[in-house]
Amino acid sequence: MVVQKEFIERAHRIVWCTVATVGPDNRPRSRILHPIWEIDKAGELAGWIVTRATPVKVRHLAYSNYLSCSYWEPGHEVAIADCEAGWIDDVATRQRIWELYAAAPAPLGYDFWSVFPDGPAGESPSLLRLTPYRLRLFDVETLTGRKRPPAWP
Repeated sequence: MVVQKEFIERAHRIVWCTVATVGPDNRPRSRILHPIWEIDKAGELAGWIVTRATPVKVRHLAYSNYLSCSYWEPGHEVAIADCEAGWIDDVATRQRIWELYAAAPAPLGYDFWSVFPDGPAGESPSLLRLTPYRLRLFDVETLTGRKRPPAWP
């Protein structure tokens, strides 16, 4: 649980991450996205991304529903979450996550109304749920081998 909490703190401080997927051609594709993370009711770490279900994202996640989220900041603090991902169509969940983003402090908080004027029930915004199966945290000390990085699991 300590690694999960440290991961959330670091990810929410860095905010934007590189998300990589792999498509049917077995080639990776990366994009910059803005996940938000929480410990769910079952005590599990969950990530959420409000995004557009572009043809590339849909095709890649249909081929392999695994992705990697990589956060980096100039001081070389790194947080990586390797995750299983799935599209969520449930409007109540979409509304809850929309409000979670809106209530978060800047720079993590985000008002999606400016991008998706039809709101969370509209056709344009989509929601991805991320379920991490591996977390990695690095900093200058671990990158230079002066200390071992925390691992989960």
